[in-house]
Amino acid sequence: MDSTRQHNLLLLMRVIGLHEFNYPEILNLVDQALTHISADRNKNFERLEFIGDAVLRLAATEFIDRHYPNISVGSCSSLRAQLVSDRWLAQMGDRLKLDSLLILGTKALGDSAARARLRTDATEALIGAIYAGSKSNLEPIHRWLTPYWQQTTVEVLEAPHHFHGKTILQEWSQAQGLGLPNYITDEQSSHHGDPERFHSEVRVGKRLRAEGLGRSRKEAEQNAASAAVQVIQDRDVTDAASPK
Repeated sequence: MDSTRQHNLLLLMRVIGLHEFNYPEILNLVDQALTHISADRNKNFERLEFIGDAVLRLAATEFIDRHYPNISVGSCSSLRAQLVSDRWLAQMGDRLKLDSLLILGTKALGDSAARARLRTDATEALIGAIYAGSKSNLEPIHRWLTPYWQQTTVEVLEAPHHFHGKTILQEWSQAQGLGLPNYITDEQSSHHGDPERFHSEVRVGKRLRAEGLGRSRKEAEQNAASAAVQVIQDRDVTDAASPK
C-alpha cells in the first residue's frame, strides 16, 4: 500500500470516529473492503461483505433493543429493515465518499450505472472489516453507526408511510373492504442504478390511484404506495377541515 493510499484510509477511519485503529492490520482490512473483485481476484471485499451483512443486522438489532425497548416486535422488524437496507448503506457510502476510495478493475470502472450497488457492497464490507479488525467487537460499529441510525429512526417513526407504504396501504384497503391494492409496474430503462428505471401505478378499487418511480420494482411499488397513503392522509385532513 503506497503512502497516499494509507493516508486516505487513515482519514476515512478518523471521519468515522475510529481513531485507535491506526495499525497495519485494520488498514489492510479496510483497503481490502474497498477493493473490487475486478481489480484483485484474491484480495477483494467479497468475504468482508459477507461478514458485514451479518454484523450489520446484529448491530442494528442491538441498537433497537437498547434505544427502543418498548416498540412492538413487528415495528422492530420494520425499523431494522430500514436500518440495514441497500438504500441506507448506499447513502452511508455516499457520506463517506467511498467512490473516490474504491479500487476497481477496468470493467467495473466503465459501469457508472452500477456505482450505487458498488457503494452499498463496499459499505457493508467496511463494516465487516471493522468488526474483524476489532477482534469481533460490535462496539466500534455502534459508535460509528448509532448517530445515523438515530436520525433514520426518527424519520421512520415520524413518517412511516414513506418507508412502509405498502403495508399501510394494504391495511387501509382491507379495512375499507376494497381488497388488495393492484400494482402495475413497468421497466422504463435498462440502466442499473437509474432512479427512474421502474414506474409503478397502484390502484385500490376505483377510489384511489397513485404512481411512483424507483431503481427496482420493489422501490417503485413502495414509492407508489407511499404516494397513495399521502393522498389518503390529505383527503382525511380536507374532510376534517370541511364544514359539517
